[in-house]
Amino acid sequence: MILKISNLNKLIILIVFFVLSFLIILYIPPIPQWESYHDFADARPWLEIPNFANVTSNVGFFAVGCLGLVKIFQSGHFDNSLDRVPYIVYFVSVIFVSFGSSYYHWTPSNASLFWDRLPMTTAFMSFFAAVISDRINRNIAIYILLPILIIAGLYSLIYWQQTEANGLGDLRFYGIVQFFPLIAIPLIIWLYRRYRYTLTSPISWAFMWYACAKLLEHFDGEVFNLLGRFVSGHTLKHFAAAVATFYILKMVTLSKSRRETYKYL
Repeated sequence: MILKISNLNKLIILIVFFVLSFLIILYIPPIPQWESYHDFADARPWLEIPNFANVTSNVGFFAVGCLGLVKIFQSGHFDNSLDRVPYIVYFVSVIFVSFGSSYYHWTPSNASLFWDRLPMTTAFMSFFAAVISDRINRNIAIYILLPILIIAGLYSLIYWQQTEANGLGDLRFYGIVQFFPLIAIPLIIWLYRRYRYTLTSPISWAFMWYACAKLLEHFDGEVFNLLGRFVSGHTLKHFAAAVATFYILKMVTLSKSRRETYKYL
């Protein structure tokens, strides 16, 4: 049985959820970038490339991003050319994740980490806008929310860098930029059942692979030792995250008839 909620109440739920999330962030003490963040389990160089595995394992993002751009410009995937916009931003961002992350792992520091996080933030925000566009309102999402979300993501990183320069890093706003969509998107999918592109099944798989990526990142050294120091958790994290982006690509490239098959999953 589907719970009937008016559009006004749906909007109120989302606004209250955002306000509460933001207030919680404000009341949490500043979260600095811990010093050990740049100490990866597998720092082995090869072919004169430092941190070889963590640098080169970003190739998956480049492949998915390029394929995504090719697919979204093919006919039949979108009913309206405007619907492509957030996905163009998303897949371009995924391509730049490969460069930003490779650069960061080549020379790990807070300065290079900024260029790792910038395209990731843009990818999070553009996909969030894509879901809002498909499930709630296209024009508001693309013309208003997409630029606002991207600017908010950029500000969160600039704010973090400024606080690092002042001697007390603060990742709170970057945290909400990264994790708020992960909670808000399932809520939007539950509240707004009508859609054209944002199929529940591929998004669920993308979220599961992203959760797997975060676990591999957290247990970097443990995975490295468990696998006989062959490959580290952080290296595998890059591949898992690339698989997550592939499921977004899969969602976009499903045919119209296939979208109808998935419609109320």
